Amino acid sequence: MPETFGPVEDRAVEWPDSSPPAPVREITPHLTLTKRRLKHLELIQLVREQREARRQELAFNARPFVLCGLPLRPLPKHQLLYKRRNGNFFLHIVGHPDFGLPFGQDRLIPIWVATLALRQKTRTVQFDSAAHMLEFFHLAKDGRYYRRMVQGFQRIFASTIFFGTEEQPRGSRLIDWARFHFFDEIHLWFTENGTSSSIPTGDRSNTITLSEAFYREIDQHRIPMERDVVSALASSPGVLDFYIWIAWKSWVLKSGITRVPLFSPGGLKEQLGCQIHPEGRFLRRKINQWLRVIRAHWPECPAQISTDGQSLVISSSKSSPALHPRRSARVTQ
Repeated sequence: MPETFGPVEDRAVEWPDSSPPAPVREITPHLTLTKRRLKHLELIQLVREQREARRQELAFNARPFVLCGLPLRPLPKHQLLYKRRNGNFFLHIVGHPDFGLPFGQDRLIPIWVATLALRQKTRTVQFDSAAHMLEFFHLAKDGRYYRRMVQGFQRIFASTIFFGTEEQPRGSRLIDWARFHFFDEIHLWFTENGTSSSIPTGDRSNTITLSEAFYREIDQHRIPMERDVVSALASSPGVLDFYIWIAWKSWVLKSGITRVPLFSPGGLKEQLGCQIHPEGRFLRRKINQWLRVIRAHWPECPAQISTDGQSLVISSSKSSPALHPRRSARVTQ
């Protein structure tokens, strides 16, 4: 299994000297747009510009969450076990009775921490402020998002993951799996008004120590993605997971097409982290809705529902990938 999408670098770069395109507000002066919608349109514009200019800034995800996503919505409080399967791969997450299972935007936390760990090249990452995660994903630094982030850290920290494969070579069952926690230790400081302290003074530094197993997994199987697409889709975790999976799946497909069944055992319905109405038309409608959102950010997305409505057809994205190798440019360290 290829480890990355391609020869992309994990560094931020400056914009070319040429003037950027006009802002969305100047292009559509007569439209009435909410602040949220305007922000989303501006992110779509930014994503397309960065892809065209080969100036994409990267974040990284862990392989288990690309193949089998976290829950999209909170599960019942008494449910502390979550299972997903993708072909021979499986993901089991055991939550803590006091905090429950991670869900929704909690998936941003492993992405952010994995990105920091790979940038800093260590499993003990340091940062000035816990609110930097909100800045990284262009989320509002208000009390609501801040409390959600703190609760997400609690759910992630207390969870245990089982991830692996089950195969049957020559009739014998082979099980290869790993058990690990996300983090070994978290040391975060928060102020009384619900914001994080900005520090690295004395023993008040913000640090997160990833478990050796989790760090080894993201280091050996690093999967890059566009940071600004993650930001644009942060409030739509189902679309975000689907986008990342299609970008990875279409890249590792060297040629031709692959068909992923929607309804058969191990098919797409079982992989998705949400509960969709059992009737097939609702699943197809949801997937088509997600594909429309994805194509807004990646017009060349090589995925579509088959004509018989029974599978998702994915072509190779080698000619128009979501991520491009960088062109030579001045680098900002």
